[in-house]
Amino acid sequence: MIALFRHYVPQRLIALALVETLVLLIAAYIGISLQPAATGAEISAATQAIPTQAAAFALVMLVVMSSMGLYQAELPNNSPSTGRRQIAAFVLGFLFTALLAYLMPSSLFPRPFALGATGILVALLGTLFVRAAFHKWTKLGVFKSRVLVLGTGSRVMKLAESAPRNPNHHVVGYIAPENATHYIPLPQILPMGAGESIASIVEKHSIDQIVVAVRDRRGGGFPVQQLLECRMKGVKVIELPTFFEREYRQVLLESLNPSWMVLGDGFRQGYFSNAAKRLFDLIVSGALLLLTLPIMLVAALCIYLESGGPVLFRQERVGQGGRNFTLIKFRSMRTDAESSGKPQWAKTNDDRTTRVGRFIRKVRIDELPQIFNVFRGEMSFVGPRPERPFFVDQLVTQIPFYALRHSAKPGITGWAQVRYSYGASIDDAIEKLQYDLYYVKNHSLFLDIMILLSTVEVVLWGKGAR
Repeated sequence: MIALFRHYVPQRLIALALVETLVLLIAAYIGISLQPAATGAEISAATQAIPTQAAAFALVMLVVMSSMGLYQAELPNNSPSTGRRQIAAFVLGFLFTALLAYLMPSSLFPRPFALGATGILVALLGTLFVRAAFHKWTKLGVFKSRVLVLGTGSRVMKLAESAPRNPNHHVVGYIAPENATHYIPLPQILPMGAGESIASIVEKHSIDQIVVAVRDRRGGGFPVQQLLECRMKGVKVIELPTFFEREYRQVLLESLNPSWMVLGDGFRQGYFSNAAKRLFDLIVSGALLLLTLPIMLVAALCIYLESGGPVLFRQERVGQGGRNFTLIKFRSMRTDAESSGKPQWAKTNDDRTTRVGRFIRKVRIDELPQIFNVFRGEMSFVGPRPERPFFVDQLVTQIPFYALRHSAKPGITGWAQVRYSYGASIDDAIEKLQYDLYYVKNHSLFLDIMILLSTVEVVLWGKGAR
């Protein structure tokens, strides 16, 4: 993993993006160079503009491919879904680049942008080949680091469950401290013979990093000298919470302690970062309002025609600092959805949802009126989703550190929303909290942009809607 502006990005995805950028640039050069020009002056101007046009095409394609979810670590490179997304990305990318060429000054684009069939074909076939190669290398474990875990207690249970599906690392095995209780299958525990050290196991299994997951480090049972020996030989030694945050982009609640949060990096708040985020919110929300105003008017009309008023749904939510505010959404359920007087979580195929409501929830149109909450400063465009006070009162007592998510301004979309499906239980709330705490700890403008691109994917492919 590589930290970019405090957000961890898998190395293989960075390598994939760099190689595909090179392919797109080469394809654009080929395609644009082959387009005919009528005069010598046009040929000269077009030749000078090729670098700009090629760079514009590559940049637009990278953004569109990101918004299609083609740089998600969990998406297999050879799946049918990947192929469909790539074709859709190329269609949209070419259209956006042509529009950009039309809007840009003639000095940058002296003639209408024309990538040509040859350029498009080279770009599409090139990226398909690159992804097939990366998929093959991933299966061979080229991009995987080999991990040894020190500890077999309850703290490593979630890691043991998640590691087999992770494409970025391979847990070779676990070492049990003396008199430890085992919470993972015995075949995964590496035996240590008489006189054998951690360093010898590291050398035997070609370990790249050691994850320390031992809770009790008193009484001389913690192998400090052996770990130091491994560290001096170039093997990374890392705490379990830091490893999980880096590899899974979550803050692991099971192993969290206040000292790690106080002494570690992150959880930064400052005047300039808050001012930049507020400016970002206003710009993005203003642009989105202009783009979606016709859609909101049609949605309001459809809601009214199906079930009458009110069109908007107002609900009290908990915001930054634990202060309550009124959230605005399009009404997607019947007016008597909570006639019992008790708040309820939304369920899959909820029978309280209207026909129009099911559609606008599927494509997230119901969330658009929250733009006005952003303008009023009650919400940010990106942040933890605000929850209802009734559920917050329950969750604060049942989930440690739950109140920390209120240190950031709530958002229309967030890291938990693009990484996890809709939450409707205590277990879901715990899982989403781990993503929310990652955002609160590492939030930056770069992470906000990544979340916005992922939100486009969520809307286009209907992930997690109920």
